[in-house]
Amino acid sequence: MKPAPASAPSLRYVRRIRATADEVFQAFVDPRVILHWWGPDEGPTLSAETDVRVGGRFRVAFRTVDGEHHETNGEYLELEPPRRLVMSWWWSTTPHLRTRVTVAIDPVDDGAQVTLVHEGFADVETRDSHEAGWAVAIAKMAARLEKTDKEERT
Repeated sequence: MKPAPASAPSLRYVRRIRATADEVFQAFVDPRVILHWWGPDEGPTLSAETDVRVGGRFRVAFRTVDGEHHETNGEYLELEPPRRLVMSWWWSTTPHLRTRVTVAIDPVDDGAQVTLVHEGFADVETRDSHEAGWAVAIAKMAARLEKTDKEERT
């Protein structure tokens, strides 16, 4: 992955989730869970594949509510379950434009605090659209993990 210039736009998103750090970590890497929350709106996640090891890759396809099909890809660069993961990120339509996502998961009294940093965007407009997308996606993840009937999650 080519390093982004120091001035490349980045985003930081923080959210508390009423779930264990392990449950949150699994939500980021387990394709069965990813199917329930990935994507920037209420459109469906169509498929998710993960090879959870350093050097392993992931691929997630989804459709947005406006009918557009999208596919994200990446490579796991660092894995420290259940506290941290770092991955490269690219869209299937622009594999040469790679960014980096770092997720820190810290236990707190009522669950886990997720801090997601996505860096290396080509411009502010792209950063802003990803910021909105991550906010919706993580909210969907939280809603899924915070269900009172844990049996409903699978």
